[in-house]
Amino acid sequence: MLQALLIDYNGFFASCEQQDRPELRGRPVAVTPVATEHTSCIAASYDAKRAGVKVGTPVPEARRLCPGIAIVESRPELYLHYHQRLLEAVETCLPDREVWLIDEVWCPIPPGMRTPEAALDLARRLKLAIARIAGEQLTCSIGIAPNAWLAKIASDLEKPDGLVVFEQHDLPQRLYSLRLRDLPGVGENMERRLGAAGIATVERLCAAPVHELRRIWGGVEGERMWRRLRGEEVPLPPRQTSSIGHAQILTPDLRNPAGARATLHRLLQKAALRLRHGRHFAGGMHLALKYSRRARWSTAVTFADTQDTLELIRVLNLLWERRPAGREDHFSVGVTLFGLVAASDHTDTLPGLLEERPGDTARRAALNATLDHINRKLGKHSVVYGGALGALAYAPIRIAFQRIPDLALEEGEPDGELFPTSDELAAARRL
Repeated sequence: MLQALLIDYNGFFASCEQQDRPELRGRPVAVTPVATEHTSCIAASYDAKRAGVKVGTPVPEARRLCPGIAIVESRPELYLHYHQRLLEAVETCLPDREVWLIDEVWCPIPPGMRTPEAALDLARRLKLAIARIAGEQLTCSIGIAPNAWLAKIASDLEKPDGLVVFEQHDLPQRLYSLRLRDLPGVGENMERRLGAAGIATVERLCAAPVHELRRIWGGVEGERMWRRLRGEEVPLPPRQTSSIGHAQILTPDLRNPAGARATLHRLLQKAALRLRHGRHFAGGMHLALKYSRRARWSTAVTFADTQDTLELIRVLNLLWERRPAGREDHFSVGVTLFGLVAASDHTDTLPGLLEERPGDTARRAALNATLDHINRKLGKHSVVYGGALGALAYAPIRIAFQRIPDLALEEGEPDGELFPTSDELAAARRL
């Protein structure tokens, strides 16, 4: 029985630009984080992809591969606007939906629409609603299957503007032509582990007994894979927030110590706002700097968990003093708060031990709440701590693949290269 429908919007950022700017329609388009030739593409239209342009392609290389390509600076507010329009379109056809990514939406198929004919009709009506409400440039590929995992695979098979159905009687043979890496949950490391176990094809994976997959995956996730391959719906484990971070590629006028430090302060203040909004406390901070010619430096420290901006600024200033002496060719900066603890699990420090004066903790909590309220009411940057001055215009919204920003809170988003690795975080916890 068909129970899941997955909508994958095609070349989403580039499509939004083409919908908003008619002069870009019919042209290959690439999107970059900043307006400079010294950066890489973060998204590309399908005609640009066919020419070899992909995520991470340097701008000069994109121009060489695809003459006539339009290079446009990212406009996250625009993409969030179209994301909301797309959700409105989905809701005209389906009452329930779950947003996986900014360009992916999963929907359970209502009981009366689970036949192939009814599900296909539903998918076609969705495509028409999206074109009508969001715009004709916002095409999507739709996968329909017995579970959401298989619907995701089906949505990837025909792009752009595809529509693929996996019926129960198709399984698992319909998957045999795929590569192992085409399956969600099979990355480079898992492919290597499967190969070591003699599993080099999807057909061999499907034939493996459940106990073998449990052994390879090291637990219950192997059994979940075995069940998903056969069309069973296996709920995903709840997502947990383990870190909050922001990073920024610096514009040329900020590529100096003063500009880098001011940008870090602005990013930290936004991270602290998100920390409080999510009702978390942080027990560690990671600072990362990238210089020209790909040089990179980072450091981290752990501390008594807090959500106080002033205390986090104090820690940031201490980490900043550790940076390499004599380097002034800053290219990008990033700060990450880790070791998150839910507010319900947080224990206050004993009065008088760490406070400058009795009652400081309560006063600072009230100050942070007041500043958060003012910035929500009057707009971002209305009130900031002084360290951020000089970089207020350079903390734009960045849309991560795993999280959709809240426009009321967001101004900067992580650059994955600047996030701490698991080894770096483990080393910081040992300090």
